[in-house]
Amino acid sequence: MVLPPASDSAGTRALLHSVARMHYESGMSQVDIAKRIRVSTATVSRLLQRARAEGIVRIEVADLVAADDLAAALRQRLGLREARVIEAPATTPLPALAAPVGELLLSAGLGPGSVVAIGWGRAIRAVLDAGLPALPGVLTVSATGGMQQHLPHFQVNEFVRHAAEQMGGTPHFIHAPYLPSAATREAFLADPAIAKSVALWDRIDVALVGIGLPHAQNSPEASAATPDEQALVDAAGDVIRHYFDATGTLIDWDGEGRMIAVSPAQLQRARLTIGIAAGPEKADAILGAARAGSVSALVTDVRTAEEVLARA
Repeated sequence: MVLPPASDSAGTRALLHSVARMHYESGMSQVDIAKRIRVSTATVSRLLQRARAEGIVRIEVADLVAADDLAAALRQRLGLREARVIEAPATTPLPALAAPVGELLLSAGLGPGSVVAIGWGRAIRAVLDAGLPALPGVLTVSATGGMQQHLPHFQVNEFVRHAAEQMGGTPHFIHAPYLPSAATREAFLADPAIAKSVALWDRIDVALVGIGLPHAQNSPEASAATPDEQALVDAAGDVIRHYFDATGTLIDWDGEGRMIAVSPAQLQRARLTIGIAAGPEKADAILGAARAGSVSALVTDVRTAEEVLARA
């Protein structure tokens, strides 16, 4: 490749932009860039230095904000009762959220007979795999019926059993689909065992729930969304399949009235509904969940908290 002469300012700036994008946005090494544009590595280094000197590339060191300060800002800006923010590995943040979830459970004043509702999702699974604290005598209950799905993050009754085992409590299962037909819903709810578990939803002390991405950002296989759910183009996210837009307005959909799941009102009445989520891509979903009142507490990592506050 022949470099443009110094007098060719437009051509030179175009080259500087191209090299800068390859290095800083695409993550290409200087050696790989040199091979692509057929120049020496030293030339690439000079081009990057010149791009910085001419303001094409601006490198800033972000101010370090303490995790506790981010949590306080989330409580204030989102109107949350509680928030916990921790430093966590960017590639695998979810297991690290178990410790602050445990802190919130221990601070909630739970005792024998207290009800802890458990949702589904990858975040819930990761927290349970990492472990919950001992809270002898609590009652754990599914926050929703189950799915005919093999993926491990859909196994809500297994989550309930696992949580009860860890905390020293008693599990209450819901052996019914989360989305039955209108004709069979009442039959499921009339079953004495299911009715006993569903009745616990009116006295939830703490709920542990994930915050879902819009289905446009999540494959149908990963979310097991129905066609009606996939058609909710205005949804910013969901909590237990109760969808909301970015302003926090709940979105009605075909299955809303026939789900077997904790209702939005029951989530709001709980002493604490803890949303567990990590990943900057979830910022809009977290904002929508907080504005909808679908969560009253949030456990997340620093990167996610910064993005949520930036968008708030």
